[in-house]
Amino acid sequence: MAHRWKNDLSREDVTPEAVWMDRRRIMAGAVAGVGLGLAGLPGRGGAATGEELEPNSYEDITSYNNFYEFGFDKGDPKTHAGELTTEPWSVEIDGMVERPGRYDLADIMARMTVEERIYRLRCVEAWSMVVPWQGFELADLLNWVGVKPGAKYVAFETLYRPEEMRAQRQRGGIDWPYREGLRLDEARHPLTIMATGLYGKPLPNQNGAPIRLVVPWKYGFKSIKSVVRITLTDSEPETTWNMLQPNEYGFYANVNPNVDHPRWSQARERVVGGGLFSPKQPTLMFNGYEDEVAALYEGMDLERFY
Repeated sequence: MAHRWKNDLSREDVTPEAVWMDRRRIMAGAVAGVGLGLAGLPGRGGAATGEELEPNSYEDITSYNNFYEFGFDKGDPKTHAGELTTEPWSVEIDGMVERPGRYDLADIMARMTVEERIYRLRCVEAWSMVVPWQGFELADLLNWVGVKPGAKYVAFETLYRPEEMRAQRQRGGIDWPYREGLRLDEARHPLTIMATGLYGKPLPNQNGAPIRLVVPWKYGFKSIKSVVRITLTDSEPETTWNMLQPNEYGFYANVNPNVDHPRWSQARERVVGGGLFSPKQPTLMFNGYEDEVAALYEGMDLERFY
């Protein structure tokens, strides 16, 4: 059964972080009462590890973005994404599914269980942050519509609405709409979610409202925003950055400190919010989720399948 968190943010002195921390303290007391620790809740740090992660501020997360449909500077999404209309919203689910159709997001949400997932986010540009998402497992959605035998991949598309997404009018060298894809076992992995909120609030437009993919062990460009179509297929789908620059951006795009981008090292990363002169930190294999996902790629050459 789906659940929602209602936060009173009408007062100027109440920040999203403060409301979120109050709710976390209430949750901590509740689970302590039944003999469980907060670190064991879903999505804490390295998932099964129970590692604690300190999320970036709401301001960091909502003002430092790549969402090229609104411009190529980090501040452009926050400046221009307010032009996007997100209600009503529907997602077309087609291809090799038992119940294809165009589903209202409200109908989807009524059937999904929303959880909090605190995940690392690692950009291919070698910066990182930690985000407290709310969302549901993609596997639950796929199970609901039914996946036909023979399906091997899941393809995704972002909204194409150039009258509201200004960079789509300018083209910018990208063949819109933005496309991404996963192997079916990646899509069904418990860490893979469709996010609908952060810090207990609905997703801001600049972060991919009203629904986006989040795959925490892959570089951020795989986590496609403002999703309007999900297609089950038996062949590897075309993806935007792989089509643009296949020598730089592979289909898998797993975070790997041992495989450099052709133009920069991936061994270390700059943490957003740490200050201009803060030291970079080492990048973790699979962005710190190696224990959970490495088995998906057993026997694969991860330098070839980058």
